[in-house]
Amino acid sequence: MITLLVGENNFEVTRAIQKLGADFDGIAEKIDGSELEPRQLPDLLAGATLFADKRLVIIKNLSDNKSMWANFVDFIPRVSDDVHLVIVEPKPDKRTKTYKDLHKVSVVNEFAAWTDRDERKAEEWTIKEAANLDFTLDKKSAQTLVRQIGVDQWQLYRALEKLSVVDSVTPDVIADIIETNPSENVFQLFDAALKGDMAKVRQMVATLQLSEDPYRLFGLLSGQVFQLVALVIGEKPSTEIAKDIGVHPYALSQLVSHAKSLNKAKVKKIVDAFVEADADMKSLGVEPWILLERALLKVAAI
Repeated sequence: MITLLVGENNFEVTRAIQKLGADFDGIAEKIDGSELEPRQLPDLLAGATLFADKRLVIIKNLSDNKSMWANFVDFIPRVSDDVHLVIVEPKPDKRTKTYKDLHKVSVVNEFAAWTDRDERKAEEWTIKEAANLDFTLDKKSAQTLVRQIGVDQWQLYRALEKLSVVDSVTPDVIADIIETNPSENVFQLFDAALKGDMAKVRQMVATLQLSEDPYRLFGLLSGQVFQLVALVIGEKPSTEIAKDIGVHPYALSQLVSHAKSLNKAKVKKIVDAFVEADADMKSLGVEPWILLERALLKVAAI
C-alpha cells in the first residue's frame, strides 16, 4: 500500500503521520528522502524482515533528491504488499512522471496551507480542538483567538494548550495570556499612524524593536498600504475587493473607515512615504527602525 501526503500544511501532515504511526502495530521507519541513495531502496521496499511481518516506511522530501525522484518511478511496482509506504511531499512538481504514477496507485491526502481567507475555518477548528483538550471555547472566544494569533495551526494549538488549564476562557482572558500575532500589532501601528497619533506610533515602534524584525514588520506594513490603496481606488464593496486581492474580508474591513477619509492624492503620499523608505533601506546604511518610524510619522502628518 502507498499513501501520498501532499501539501505545505505542516501541522496537518504531522498529525496524519502521527495517526499512521499510532494505527501501526510496530515502529515506523522514517527516512530523509533528500539523502536517500539508490542502493537503499530495495531493502526499504522489500516485505517482512526477521523483526516484523509488516512495515511502515515513511519517506520525506524525496523530490528534493532529483535523481532519486526521477528513478523512483521504476520502483513503484516493486513495493511489497507487506510494506505500507508513505511518501511525504510538501510541494512536489505534479508535472513529473513519478508524481503522476504515484498519484495513480496511492491513497492521496492533500493538506493545503491555511491563508487569511481561512479565518472561519480556523475558528471552527479551534472550537473542536478545545473540546478535544476538554474545555469549551465559544464562538466569540474563537474569533478573538484567531484574530489575535492568525491562522497558523501550530501557534493556535500551543495557545489552546495554554488555555486548557484556565478555569473559564473568555475573550478578556485570551487577551491577557495569549501573545498577540505580529499582524495584529502591525494593524494597530498603521491604525495609529492613519489617525495621526504620533506619540503612539513612537511608543509602539520602541516596543516592537524589542521583539520584531524591522524588515519583516516593514513588509507587513507595506501589505497594509497595498490594501488601503485597493480600497481607495477600488469601485467595489470591500468584500469583493478582499476576494480580488486575496485577503480575508475582516482584515480589509478594519481599513474601510480610513479609506473613506482619504482621497487618491493623500493615499499617493502614503505610498510615496513607503516607497522612499523601501529605497533607503536598500541603499543607505541607516538603522531600518529609523526609516520605518519616519515613514509612519509622515503618514501621521498627512
